[in-house]
Amino acid sequence: MTAKLISGIEIAKEIREELTAEVAELKEKHSIVPGLVTILVGEDPASQSYVAAKNKTAHALGIHSEQVTLDPETSEEDLVKLVGKYNNDPKVNGILVQLPLPKHINEANILLAIDPNKDVDGFHPVNVGKMVLGEQCFLPCTPHGILEMLTRSGVETSGAEVVIIGRSNIVGKPIANLMLQKRDAGNATVTLCHTRTKDMAAHCRRADIIIAAVGVPKMVTADMVKKGAAIIDVGVNRIGKASNGKAILAGDVDFDAVKEIASCITPVPGGVGPMTITMLMKNTVQAAKMAAGLV
Repeated sequence: MTAKLISGIEIAKEIREELTAEVAELKEKHSIVPGLVTILVGEDPASQSYVAAKNKTAHALGIHSEQVTLDPETSEEDLVKLVGKYNNDPKVNGILVQLPLPKHINEANILLAIDPNKDVDGFHPVNVGKMVLGEQCFLPCTPHGILEMLTRSGVETSGAEVVIIGRSNIVGKPIANLMLQKRDAGNATVTLCHTRTKDMAAHCRRADIIIAAVGVPKMVTADMVKKGAAIIDVGVNRIGKASNGKAILAGDVDFDAVKEIASCITPVPGGVGPMTITMLMKNTVQAAKMAAGLV
């Protein structure tokens, strides 16, 4: 048995088509144009690439997007003032400060400065708290994307044994919390594994769904996977360079071996990655509707 491929590219395309129609309707019926501002401090190449991709996607969907690039020596005080400016700008529904920030800036202080109603990344403590309580809020983009992938691929989560490998604040902890809640793509029994977990393989072999988000290439091997399990691979690891100079990427799962055992699996690249920016856009549209009192 070879696993069905869960294509993040295809699912993201489907959601973006839905968002394009929704944005067009907001413009036509309510004269509302969702607005997103991205703030980049410094010249980190990876961050520049991410921000460019976010702005390109926003424009393609009809979302008004602004990019602000600041000098790497920008002070924390000045960055907080800039965030405050956009907090008070009615044309801006979503504010995204690209992480990581230079070491002299406290990331927690910057995230705290963003208006929770414009926190489309879902990182503000208010939104994190609401997520834990199961209240309406902006969900962090990568976990939100995973939920969409599971739902749209027909993977049953209710009553399922789910093993999550990795306890980061960005992926591991939030997806664990979301999957145990009474919600779509929830109602699961969740085990959260990490670097101090004893006999991780034994936990994985019980799992109906494995979500790997640990940043170790091919850590999940075929002998750790139960036949017919669903595999979500969040890892993107650079393991070398091709002859054309492009990076060779591998996930946290040994894809070639595990695909012969699993019922469905996400590829790397082309799996979870495309979903993250798409869910950022979904949050931005939601923020615009909230600001207008439409939800």
